[in-house]
Amino acid sequence: MSSIQSDPLRFLSLENRRQRVLSNKHFIYRMLRYLLFGGVLLGFSIGFGVTGYMYYAKLGAVDAFHMSCMILTGMGPVANMSTKGAKIFSSIYALYSGVAFLSTTAVFLAPVIHRLLHILHVRQNADE
Repeated sequence: MSSIQSDPLRFLSLENRRQRVLSNKHFIYRMLRYLLFGGVLLGFSIGFGVTGYMYYAKLGAVDAFHMSCMILTGMGPVANMSTKGAKIFSSIYALYSGVAFLSTTAVFLAPVIHRLLHILHVRQNADE
């Protein structure tokens, strides 16, 4: 079995403390991969919300997109949920959105924070 099949998120791996700090070119490439992954997470989350709001709340596509984006970013609802199904979906989507937003933020920030800590660790070892 190849390593790609055994680890589907290998393209998001980071170097360990024994490896050198990545060059700026490779770091930018890594950031683009993480931005793509975060964009896929956001796209899935918005698509999930749009589909649910169109089905349960009977909102149009633009209104469902608007509602999904507002809930996903924590701004709050903009449309009234009149049916029980719509209220239940809206509640579940709001709970999911809180986790999805924080997870996506972590994906966006992970390479930057890792690089900073990696540079500090390498400098600390050089001083010893």
